[in-house]
Amino acid sequence: MGGFRLTKWLSNSRDVLKAIPESELAPAVVNLSPGDVLPNDKALGVIWDVNEDKIRFKVKLTDKPLTRRGILSIVSSIFDPLGLVSPVTLRAKAIVQNLCRLKLGWDEQIPQHYCDEWKNWLTSLPCIESLSVNRCFRPKEFQHIKNAQLHLFSDGSELGYGACAYLRLVDGNDKITCSLIIGKARLAPIKQMSIPRLELSGAVTACRLYQILNDELEIKVDNVTFWTDSTIVLGYIRNTSRRFKTFVANRLSIIHNTTSLDQWRHVDSPSNPADIASRGIDACDSKKLNIWLNGPNFLLEDSKYWPQDLRNELQEVTENDTELKKEVAIHAMTNNTTDYLMNYFSDWTKLLRATAWLIRFKFYCRQRYLNHQVQCRTGDLTLSELKIASNVILVNVQSTYFKDEIIKLKKDTPVKKDSRIASLNPVLDNELIRAKGRLSTSNHDEYPIILPDNHHVTSLIVRFYHENQGHVGRQQVLAATRMKYWILKGPSLVKKVIGCCIPCKRQHRPLCVQQMAPLLDEQIIADKPRLHLSESTILDPFW
Repeated sequence: MGGFRLTKWLSNSRDVLKAIPESELAPAVVNLSPGDVLPNDKALGVIWDVNEDKIRFKVKLTDKPLTRRGILSIVSSIFDPLGLVSPVTLRAKAIVQNLCRLKLGWDEQIPQHYCDEWKNWLTSLPCIESLSVNRCFRPKEFQHIKNAQLHLFSDGSELGYGACAYLRLVDGNDKITCSLIIGKARLAPIKQMSIPRLELSGAVTACRLYQILNDELEIKVDNVTFWTDSTIVLGYIRNTSRRFKTFVANRLSIIHNTTSLDQWRHVDSPSNPADIASRGIDACDSKKLNIWLNGPNFLLEDSKYWPQDLRNELQEVTENDTELKKEVAIHAMTNNTTDYLMNYFSDWTKLLRATAWLIRFKFYCRQRYLNHQVQCRTGDLTLSELKIASNVILVNVQSTYFKDEIIKLKKDTPVKKDSRIASLNPVLDNELIRAKGRLSTSNHDEYPIILPDNHHVTSLIVRFYHENQGHVGRQQVLAATRMKYWILKGPSLVKKVIGCCIPCKRQHRPLCVQQMAPLLDEQIIADKPRLHLSESTILDPFW
């Protein structure tokens, strides 16, 4: 503790107080006489009745205006970290939530019927001062604990959902006691939610309470049981074959990771204390408060008298359940003949000429069968026909990808700021969207046509320029296309198209390296030296 000596000790045992030096006792018990009653004190923010070793509640009501701010201030002033009176405060929180639904200001006067409801709750609030909860779960007359069980209840309603945990102790004489450890009551969200989902949220709350108790409770627990009065939730938990929607699936994942299927049991609603947490309670309703603080009566009896286990009687989740994820088989089909035509060709020139022939055939049919006065050309395709075909193809591409932008530009209104082409300052010219950008003073006759990067026609155009320029690199291809087109994410598309070019792959493949012959034996095997000198050689003087 940082080397500090702890002082201001307080205990409910007089023998312990006698053993502590007077200088280290709490001021309230320094001059305590043997016949004096031990005083009340605060322990971690709650009132501790030291003489009876019980936790009590103190209500200090102050005058607050009847506004959202004043009501929230009073509700928040009740400090209840263990949720022992959470069903009481739930109804007050519901009033605050209803005022939020009305979208009232913080200091606006609230409607009269909410004023009456708030005053009734405020009048009954002092009744919680008469409540007391034993600080120690084990009574003084209890002998050695033979069995310790943890029972967690959960429930949900239109008002909210909640959970509570009880510790059931059995001593050597088979005497049983049951105490509330912790409770939690939460309001249902403002957005409408089904009852099964709220009950499932209550079950998740029970699992989270268990995780807290599993870490903090020092008593060794022999058995853990989870109770709920919802057969739908039990059916969801025991389901192993069907897939649920995301909300249900995520909460079932938490439940399955925290508990086992055998730990869940069914309890009827009148015997479920969590029903009190989910619906709220009046502070003066002593009967329900007794059930809330001490648990249902069947926990004080032998396990053979507990509610019947419905494990084998639960019905499986049916296909009509609204929480089931629908399994739909999807088969992609192209119903647009224009898309089929454009995806059929792998060459821009061939697509262009085929479209031009179709347009000429259309004019021929109008002249022949509909008696329209149109000029129908014969012979080879002309340059003007190819240009018309190109415009028809590009208009179709843009109408697919820039539908909203075309509607805006036709009304002479700017495109949305989050549009992909908003930064290009687009303009509409002969039904084609062009990138005006900062080129208004350039000497070009036409602004570049905007094209999406993920369309087959755009890839054909890039491939056409790549091949027409003699299979040049990325920068040259990009510069050539931008003379007429502005492709979104152009560098990435050019890189992708060139990377798929077979002639370029063949031309730029790694050079072949001739395999070298193996080394000679004389190069790798050690041999005797070629010169052998006798004892009498020219080197004798050096020896």
